[in-house]
Amino acid sequence: MHDDVTQFIAHCRATRIYAEHTLTAYYNDLTQFSTFLCESYSLTSVSEVRHTHVRTWLVSLLREETTARTVRRKLSALKSLFKHLLQRQTVSEDPTKRVAVPKIGRRLPVAIEEQRLETLFDTINYPAGFKGVRDKLILDVLYCTGLRRSELATLKISDIDLPQQHFRIVGKGGKTRVVPFGRPLADAIKAYLVEKEACLFDEKSPYLIVTDKGKAMSPEYIYQKVHHYLSLVSTATQRSPHVLRHSFATHLLDNGADINAIKELLGHESLAATQIYTHNSIERLKEVYKQAHPRSEES
Repeated sequence: MHDDVTQFIAHCRATRIYAEHTLTAYYNDLTQFSTFLCESYSLTSVSEVRHTHVRTWLVSLLREETTARTVRRKLSALKSLFKHLLQRQTVSEDPTKRVAVPKIGRRLPVAIEEQRLETLFDTINYPAGFKGVRDKLILDVLYCTGLRRSELATLKISDIDLPQQHFRIVGKGGKTRVVPFGRPLADAIKAYLVEKEACLFDEKSPYLIVTDKGKAMSPEYIYQKVHHYLSLVSTATQRSPHVLRHSFATHLLDNGADINAIKELLGHESLAATQIYTHNSIERLKEVYKQAHPRSEES
C-alpha cells in the first residue's frame, strides 16, 4: 500500500490539488493507516481493504484520545486516496463510503480586534532594512486580502497587478480568483520590491515573499513569522496566519460587506463555509446588547 500512497501524493503535488502542508499531513495519515493494516491484519494491498478495517482504525484512534477533528482529517485523507484509486481502477469499491464521520462541535473562528491590529501595523518595531519590510508585508497581505499562507508562499510577482491593484490567486483545487487590495498595500509592495531588488541575491526568485537568502519562503516559515508578531499584540491561543484570514473576513462582515462577496474573496466553494463568520458578528452584537441595554440582565 505504501507505493499507492506515494504515487497518490506525487499525483496531488503535480496537479496542485492540495497545498504542500496538506500533502504532508495526508502522507503521514495514510502511512499511519498503512502501518496499522500491516501490523493488525498483515494486509499490504489496497484491494484487500474493507470498511471494517477502516472503522477499526478510527476506533483505535479515538481510544488513543485522538480528537474527533483529527480523526475526520485522517478519514478525509483516506477518502481522497480511494477516490483516486477508483479513478485509476486500482480498486473496484471505496471502503470509506460505509464509515460514519465522527461528529465535532462547531468551533468559531478566532479574530483579532481591529485596535490590536492597528497596534501591530503602527506601533511594533520591525527589523531594519529588507527583513522588517518583508515581515510587515507578510502581515499586511494576509490581513488585507485574506490569503491562505500556502497561497502567499506561492504568490509570484507576475501574479500581481499593481496598476489595477489585485492578485491573481490559484487556490484550493486549482481554482483561480482575483483578490483586490487598496492603495496602502500597493505602496507597501512597491517599497518591498525596491528593498528586495537592492539585496542582490544570488538568484532572482519569481516569488513575492522570500527568505533572508532570497529563496521562496515556505508556509511553515510564514507561520513562524506571523506567530511571533501576533504574540506581541494578542494573548489569544491561536496566533497563526489563518487568524489574520479570519480577522479579514470578520471585519469585512462587521463593516457591512456582503457575505457572498466575502465568499468570493476567500475562495470558498460554498456559502456555508463563509457563514460561520456571521456567528462571530452575532456574538459581538450580543455583547454590545448586554453592555448597553438597561434590561439586558436580570437584576
